[in-house]
Amino acid sequence: MNAPVNAPVIRRAPRRMSPQARREHLIAAALELFGRHRPERVSVDDVVAHAGVSRALFYRYFANIGELHLAALRSVTEGLIDRLAHREPGPPLHRLRAALRGLIEVAESYRAGYVALLRSGSVIATSETDAVVDEVRDRAVAVILTDVGVTEPGPMLLVTLRCWTAVVEGALLSWLEEGVPPRAELAGWLVDQLVAMVTATAGHDPAVADFVARVERLERSAQRAATESQPSTSSGLRGPGPT
Repeated sequence: MNAPVNAPVIRRAPRRMSPQARREHLIAAALELFGRHRPERVSVDDVVAHAGVSRALFYRYFANIGELHLAALRSVTEGLIDRLAHREPGPPLHRLRAALRGLIEVAESYRAGYVALLRSGSVIATSETDAVVDEVRDRAVAVILTDVGVTEPGPMLLVTLRCWTAVVEGALLSWLEEGVPPRAELAGWLVDQLVAMVTATAGHDPAVADFVARVERLERSAQRAATESQPSTSSGLRGPGPT
């Protein structure tokens, strides 16, 4: 049995709360604990002590600590998906950089909890938690395809984009844990990684080459339209780097 993590009560919950608010209060307490301790070390007793509620109340909302792990992870990934849903106007690479900055902000807001919940090989990982994380990856791929107007991507393009989402996840974990790459460079660097990966794949698949050409056309069109107000510093897929 794990020793109690001895976290202070975040604030005693009001006696009267809606079921949804009560559930969110427990999830918030768990996320704060996950920010200080590995999720597998956090027990039901730790959560109820931190939230200032009884064990009986906990079990009204969650069958066990694993169910709470899943709910906490879903709250993180829903935040990531929400940020992906808020799209800025502009050409594809600009929109992608903006989306990545949003992901960085969400990951930073959870920080250690995000690292613990998404760290590869975590003992709390299950098929259900993997499915929740996959939702974010699938959404990121869908955002890129939608921005470029691709409705029927080929297998090589899908593999490339999915590999890139793994790069994003690994880079966010590295940045949160080690500060590398620097935050100011992170979003631009990740876009550059995608450009390099897609360009490499284009040499092996004509359909991906068409995708690259489509992105370049959209970028050039946007640059021409913005020449007077926002002079361009680059052309084609070779994006302007960190912004």
